[in-house]
Amino acid sequence: QVQLVESGGGLVQAGGSLRLSCAASVSTFSSYTMGWFRRAPGKDREFVARVTWFGSTVYAESVKGRFTISRDNAKNTVYLQMNSLKPEDTAVYYCAAPREEQRLPVRPLDYDYWGQGTQVTVSS
Repeated sequence: QVQLVESGGGLVQAGGSLRLSCAASVSTFSSYTMGWFRRAPGKDREFVARVTWFGSTVYAESVKGRFTISRDNAKNTVYLQMNSLKPEDTAVYYCAAPREEQRLPVRPLDYDYWGQGTQVTVSS
């Protein structure tokens, strides 16, 4: 069982920055792909970014060039640096991990462990 705890959300003005963190309670964290998702009010859960165990990253088109996903395996933590924030980035942000190590999840259903979420609100 992997437990994920997000932090770092808050209220920021458009154009501002936030850094989200997700701490994982698993000793083999370095072997897991980690993902960030978000859910805005009235909308479906949306993929944001993914970082594999070997460091490869993928981003949604809507955040490419503004968001950066990274990981610190020594701290069992994955980060999401969000710059140039827009009101449409307002959502609850979740980190997620698949059940097995060294997997390349594609869909939300491919992720088995989810954090409780952290609210990000961007004012115009």
